[in-house]
Amino acid sequence: MKTASKKVITGWAMYDWANSVYSLVITSTIFPAYYEAVTGDGNDATSNDTVHLFGREFVNTSLYNYALAFAFLVVAIMSPLLSSIADYKGNKKTFLFFFCTMGSIACSALYFFDSHNLAYGLACMIIACIGFWSSLVFYNSFLPEIAAPEDRDRVSAKGYALGYIGSVILQVICFIFVLVPDKFGITTGKASQISFLLVGIWWWGFGQFSLNRLPKSQPAGLLSAGGSLLTNGYKELRKVWKQLTHLPVLKRYLGAFFFYNMGVQTVMLAATLYGKSELNIPTTNLIISILIIQVVAIPGAYLIARLSEKLGNFNALMITVVLWIFMCIIGYLLPRNGICEFYALATLVGFVMGGIQSLSRSTYAKLMPETRDTTSFFSFYDVTEKIAIVIGTFSFGYINEATKSQRNSVLALVVFFVIGLALLIFAASTQRKLAKQIA
Repeated sequence: MKTASKKVITGWAMYDWANSVYSLVITSTIFPAYYEAVTGDGNDATSNDTVHLFGREFVNTSLYNYALAFAFLVVAIMSPLLSSIADYKGNKKTFLFFFCTMGSIACSALYFFDSHNLAYGLACMIIACIGFWSSLVFYNSFLPEIAAPEDRDRVSAKGYALGYIGSVILQVICFIFVLVPDKFGITTGKASQISFLLVGIWWWGFGQFSLNRLPKSQPAGLLSAGGSLLTNGYKELRKVWKQLTHLPVLKRYLGAFFFYNMGVQTVMLAATLYGKSELNIPTTNLIISILIIQVVAIPGAYLIARLSEKLGNFNALMITVVLWIFMCIIGYLLPRNGICEFYALATLVGFVMGGIQSLSRSTYAKLMPETRDTTSFFSFYDVTEKIAIVIGTFSFGYINEATKSQRNSVLALVVFFVIGLALLIFAASTQRKLAKQIA
């Protein structure tokens, strides 16, 4: 196959530009800090604040992680059903539009979240999360349809790079509101709420630009024997699982991805609350550190893609996972109020964050067999990713509640990365053995 036109590639990559503002403002910076502020007791000396919801007392940061785990569980359960319908009818763009709209409306609705309606705020957060990650099922599945195998690393990296650029632009705008709210005659809390509204508008608006340039997908074919639209997606997952028995490299790679991504995504989702409540980093400094991550991630995504060209995808992934192990250990050891140390760690995290996500996606696309059922394979990839996040975020919250320290939660992530690294080495070894047999 040939890579699609520049217009199509740019249109596809622009959806990263559109939705990455959710990842930055809602997941990584302003919303977690705002959530901690409206659910905390206002005492910086307290590392674990508690809230009451549904008749139970929770550590506020743990409740946040539990809510995210629930959202990702919903996505993991829904995505096979959605991908089945999209593959059968060839309407990926319709689903992409739906979840883009749902997620952007939920982000805008966070404008009304304050300390008096915790359940409402968590519900909006969960819906936004479901909208964001469900849309990625269909967005990612376009990659093997529009890019030839030799171009997928480059195209994938372009998407992440545009995502970082777009999200940084809106983050700077929101940062101005939050940093000097008095200049606009508003409070810091109101500035945060305005930021949530802007995220929804940005996501939906630029999402339409992307959708207008993506090609219409072709129906993949008939349903599985005895299947229906409601059950076919789950049967397709089982079919993909059976195919993996004949694809040992891909199967072992997915095992590695499951564990190291458990660590990566949990770090990304929990970092801001960890910095705010455990390390007592001020909100302004947290936002600056996330901006550092976004800026450094742009060259990082491209440099790691280049590294994969020189050393191969597996070797490049192994290097990045080793770096993640060291970063978790450093994060565990960071001193309270250590702003400069937090900046230094943010720089290193930014360099490898975009690279490992982009390379993971393109590696999977390369290892996939030739098939028209691209959404089914990416649904399997997506379910693997989401279950890993459910386990990772729930574990992070549970260990925090059990030990009264998020530092122990960070240290526990090292275990996930070590297992992922071992499985990557196993997958690479299998690939070399198979290559020798073919030769």
